[in-house]
Amino acid sequence: MAKHLYLLLTLLTTVLTCHAEESTELNNDPHYNKVGFFDIHLCNWPERPDFFKVLFSSKDFNQIKSMKVYTPDDHLLVTLDQTKFKVLKRNNKQEKRVYMLDIDAPKTGVSGWYTINVETNDGTVHYAKDYVIMTRLEKISKMQPSDDIVLELPVTLNWEPVPGSQFYQVFIKDEWTGSSVYSSALLNKPEIVIPDGKLKPGGYYSWSVHARDTNEHVLLGDFHMGSLSKKAFFNVAE
Repeated sequence: MAKHLYLLLTLLTTVLTCHAEESTELNNDPHYNKVGFFDIHLCNWPERPDFFKVLFSSKDFNQIKSMKVYTPDDHLLVTLDQTKFKVLKRNNKQEKRVYMLDIDAPKTGVSGWYTINVETNDGTVHYAKDYVIMTRLEKISKMQPSDDIVLELPVTLNWEPVPGSQFYQVFIKDEWTGSSVYSSALLNKPEIVIPDGKLKPGGYYSWSVHARDTNEHVLLGDFHMGSLSKKAFFNVAE
């Protein structure tokens, strides 16, 4: 399955590249329009059905009237709620809002271009699109350490590679305080040594791994498929 997916992505990227001069939209990156950036990807997370994570980010949020996402066969998938967003404040840059929504993937979901129609207050509709392939990425397995094992510092985490995944990101939570203590950068191998100062002697921690297939792909956007592992637990010796 992973091999077939890779071949399909290669073919699609080649076709789009060959026709780039004929496509103003591709030259400007189809995930962007004049208002912001659109991304939709398929997620496989613990204890819930597969779902789409839909995202549109914009610094021109005061101009937006509506944001509607359509399937490849032109059916309305979802309308993004303008009251639900995260604020990104950046040094010396204009504030940006990120509108996100999780929606269960339809059983009849199809692969193809998913489009967002962003209407602004002046009545203009701006289009952006992202290509989705309806193939799920399996969850991480064989996570070590686990089962509340006690470890000395420094701690090394490792897991079984996921077919089709090129990148991983590790998240660690302090189970005593409930706070997040570490989020890794994107990793290209299934292992990480936790940096000094992130874990404390006597601490009790959970960790999980997010796997993703691509990063900033010209066709698939930020990434196309993602999966999140279940939590594993470990202790740090006194």
